[in-house]
Amino acid sequence: MGETNQSCLTEVVFLGFSDFQELQVLLFVLVMLFYIFALLGNTLIVIVTLVDPALHIPMYFFLRNLSFLEVCYTSVTIPKMLVDLLSETQTISFVGCGVQMYFFILFAITECSLLSIMAYDRYVAICNPLKYTLSMNQRVCTELSAVAWTIGTLVAFSQTVSIFTKPFCGANTIHHFFCEIVAVLTLASTDTHTDEVAITVLTVLLIMVPFLLILLSYVFIISTILKMPSAEGRSKAFSTCSSHLIVVSLFYGSGTFVYMEPTSVHSQSKERFFSLVYTVLTPTVNPIIYSLRNKEMKSAVKKTIGWKLFS
Repeated sequence: MGETNQSCLTEVVFLGFSDFQELQVLLFVLVMLFYIFALLGNTLIVIVTLVDPALHIPMYFFLRNLSFLEVCYTSVTIPKMLVDLLSETQTISFVGCGVQMYFFILFAITECSLLSIMAYDRYVAICNPLKYTLSMNQRVCTELSAVAWTIGTLVAFSQTVSIFTKPFCGANTIHHFFCEIVAVLTLASTDTHTDEVAITVLTVLLIMVPFLLILLSYVFIISTILKMPSAEGRSKAFSTCSSHLIVVSLFYGSGTFVYMEPTSVHSQSKERFFSLVYTVLTPTVNPIIYSLRNKEMKSAVKKTIGWKLFS
């Protein structure tokens, strides 16, 4: 059986937050509110950056891509989680588990790549402003966005195929609220050491390296900002960059904890908590961070909403 690619499992059971039965309803309400806010906030950013000509610049092109990603990203896991919080049996078909994992990895890795591209955009805009228009034209922006989606697609396909071609003929219960790659891997009826190493390598390459490059780019950005003669210019640059840095810290920080924590100190409760941060909290606060800390976005939102209401 260890050599076959045929799976014995027909469904996967989520334990989710079953060890907190008394908090199930409260958690449902909170997650539902976060999800609604994430959908409305990110959809609003997509609409505003499309409608307002003043926001047809590279920074908002990438922000629109990020907001669209967040809508897709949250919709892969949260609706199923909400249903499970009010259900006695929390299951998903084996095929459905594979589909959920594929799209989760696709959107997560694409977001990692996109956040790196957004940092590069800010670096060019602030450190090389004279070359910005040429370096970040529409064609370049589209190509960079396509690269991010291509990386996400390739990684998602390779990892999902690698895992779901293994035999699964034992336990079918995972201590998670969605088909997270490491949790599902524990169900395989074969040695998974190679896959665990591959996940660690991919985590370093696609999470840690981009995160360090982003931090390095911000060292140059902050150094350039501090040299600006205008206090107003410094304030605007800091406001724009700090928004991106907060989002990066939340997303990469929680993801790094989940996938880089040593197995010897691994805690399922902490993993689920940090998974909630990058699947629920981060997509929800993104619109708040980018809107409230950005005068152009606030002005565009007011103008767009007012136009929609009173035109």
